[in-house]
Amino acid sequence: MKVRIFSTALLVIALCSAAFSQTLDTAKLDKFLDTLAEKNKAMGSLAIAKDGKILYTRAIGYSQINGTEKTPSAVTTKYRIGSITKMFTAVMVMQLVEEGKLKLTDTLDKFYPQLPNASKITIEQMLSHRSGIHSFTSDPDFPSWLMNPKTQAELVEIIAKGKPDFEPDTKAAYSNPNFVLLGFIVEKLDKKPYQTALKERITSKIGLKDTYIGGKINTKNNETLSFNYAGGWKAANETDMSIPGGAGALVSTPTDLTKFIHALFDLKLVSQASLDRMKTFKDRYGFGMMPFQLKDKTVIGHGGGIDGFNAMLFYVPEEKLAVAYTSNGKAYPPNNVINGAMDIYWGKPFTIPTFDTINVSAEVLDKYVGVYASAEFPLKITVTREGTTLKAQATGQSVFPLEATAPDKFRFDTAGIEVEFDAAKNQMTLKQGGRVTVFIKEK
Repeated sequence: MKVRIFSTALLVIALCSAAFSQTLDTAKLDKFLDTLAEKNKAMGSLAIAKDGKILYTRAIGYSQINGTEKTPSAVTTKYRIGSITKMFTAVMVMQLVEEGKLKLTDTLDKFYPQLPNASKITIEQMLSHRSGIHSFTSDPDFPSWLMNPKTQAELVEIIAKGKPDFEPDTKAAYSNPNFVLLGFIVEKLDKKPYQTALKERITSKIGLKDTYIGGKINTKNNETLSFNYAGGWKAANETDMSIPGGAGALVSTPTDLTKFIHALFDLKLVSQASLDRMKTFKDRYGFGMMPFQLKDKTVIGHGGGIDGFNAMLFYVPEEKLAVAYTSNGKAYPPNNVINGAMDIYWGKPFTIPTFDTINVSAEVLDKYVGVYASAEFPLKITVTREGTTLKAQATGQSVFPLEATAPDKFRFDTAGIEVEFDAAKNQMTLKQGGRVTVFIKEK
């Protein structure tokens, strides 16, 4: 249940094939987002663009929360976008290939011979997560140093210490260091900082005014903090952006992101041959992008998560449709926000959730308190009561609150969890992602 830094946010969007509604129901979309904000389920910003023109843009929530002082977010508020950064890095790598400064067949030892398997790992394999390079972001000690700045040399040393997860090109596995290193390679070949290369190669070329490498969050520059929800919005940790680099250090807005992906598919950044190569998918990975099947539709894009931020960017080629959602607070899955928004966009039936909850007496809640275990689940779950709120914690994970929807039914929307208790049987049933697991309370 932990959120991994600048990980890919899977765009598992359950959309049906439906004809594009020529008249977007903006009132319904506004109502959906208003409900999310009013119920403290989400904070963020959404943009929908077709043929390069913005059809809808809206921000909800706050960029700063200090006690009772709150600064509302605007559509110009800037968010950390995590792994969507990889799309920008991949574009710059392909530009270098087009310029003859780099080959997809070049091996990593040309730049970093000290890394394991460097003579066997190609640029192409790094772009498509087939290098086998171990991701330090999955190491147990990573949370202890993610807020401390690191030099390139220090990061390369950390990556070099990682034992390869598999032999190059034998399979695919998502690994952030691939793009951290690719960002460094862009700097080496361009002989300038990543930010300068980004500006010259992408942002100034297509008019992105609010996209750049982030630093310490600067709220005076209209950058938002991120938050986690636990009975109230609490500021999240702030990763030092020297660490994610070309894998996840960009700051942007949904409007800029839709401009970027439109420009990419309109061949304003790379050639048709390069774009075709980028969207040649093997084991689900292309170069800085992935395909997501929506019934008979295929959308292409990437997601990102870092600290309390989440972001999604995707493109529907046959409709020339771009959608971007950036979030700085989620107590409701971002995928569900996108699902609802796109149902409304396509004119599909969609009922706005009410998020209704009820109060359950402490006497009843106490019947559910205990430690639960299941042979089908590797972790035990401890359920406690704090006032009139039940809280749960899986072994080694963070504590999360359970909202009551009935005297024996609870939910945790952030992770899409539903829980049902049967006190008479000392039993708890947990539903998540289509999986149902029955736990028995230990005596």
